[in-house]
Amino acid sequence: MEHPENSEMYKGLTVNKGIEQPSIVNPYLKLRKKPRRREFSVGEYVEGIVKGDVTVLSQAVTLVESVKPEHQAIAQEVIEKSLPYSGKSMRIGISGVPGAGKSTSIDVFGLHVLEKGGKLAVLAIDPSSERSKGSILGDKTRMEKLSVHPKSFIRPSPSAGSLGGVARKTRETIILCEAAGFDKIFVETVGVGQSETAVHSMVDFFLLIQLAGTGDELQGIKRGIMEMADGIVINKADGSNIEKAKLAASHFRNALHLFPVPDSGWTSKVMTYSGFYGIGIKEIWDMIDEYFAFVKANGYFEYRRNEQAKYWMYESINEHLRDSFYNNETIATMLAAKEEEVLNGRLTSFVAAKKLLDAYFSTLK
Repeated sequence: MEHPENSEMYKGLTVNKGIEQPSIVNPYLKLRKKPRRREFSVGEYVEGIVKGDVTVLSQAVTLVESVKPEHQAIAQEVIEKSLPYSGKSMRIGISGVPGAGKSTSIDVFGLHVLEKGGKLAVLAIDPSSERSKGSILGDKTRMEKLSVHPKSFIRPSPSAGSLGGVARKTRETIILCEAAGFDKIFVETVGVGQSETAVHSMVDFFLLIQLAGTGDELQGIKRGIMEMADGIVINKADGSNIEKAKLAASHFRNALHLFPVPDSGWTSKVMTYSGFYGIGIKEIWDMIDEYFAFVKANGYFEYRRNEQAKYWMYESINEHLRDSFYNNETIATMLAAKEEEVLNGRLTSFVAAKKLLDAYFSTLK
């Protein structure tokens, strides 16, 4: 478009068009394509995992956590072929209220374990946001020393809305880590809640971390979490807090007397320690070693592993049935309409559910 100043009305005044502006992108810059991650075959995955290749293990865990059907098919094959190499680790669940110092404790527990030799895998479950569905996955930053140790493998996983915050595929990840030669597995949960039931069903020893002076000494009596714990440890027993920690420990011991003796025959122990100062760590691990020796001697260890395998078979059936129901085309078209009817009060929740289930089962005939 010509400038109006160049018209006859403005004789003697000329405005040039100017020069064409260069592109803001450097023409000499060669855009580098991001290299695609190499995709392994099932055999290559299993071979890499058995050799202890952490990179291959990480990619296999990513496959296990993927919701894509093609990834799931490969993941299940990898798990099946890794199964003969698994089952030789000590699986320890670690839980406690938020702020109890779980990550700091795992850092010092892990270093103590690795001093004796072997390899350690830490599967840390991070809570996912209900709004954005995202996770911070900050456990590696809180386990400063362990995260740089050559014999450790830390894998933070988002809870992704699963029951109580337990990652859906943690059990499969345990199998892969065991096949990779990790003889100690720590499973850290989000916090005290329903997630503990799921973690309890996949570990050999369940450790509950508590704090002194939080009121949990009495609250614990009402919770099933106390019955699940094979060991209770009071953290931050240092400085002026030592006496409070000892008092809390005595309260917990009294509370444990109210519960029946567990099937293992093991009487849960209550101990105090300081994760920050590394006080009492050896005593806690001696207690865990004593527990493993006790349950292996009386046969409970094998019995519990078998019961867990049976439990997870039923859990897998439930999961597949649930996925089959919601991915059914008939149900997908009916679901919104039935939901609307329930919200408008035209149908009760139970009747709507029955109609949907009837429609689902009719598609299977």
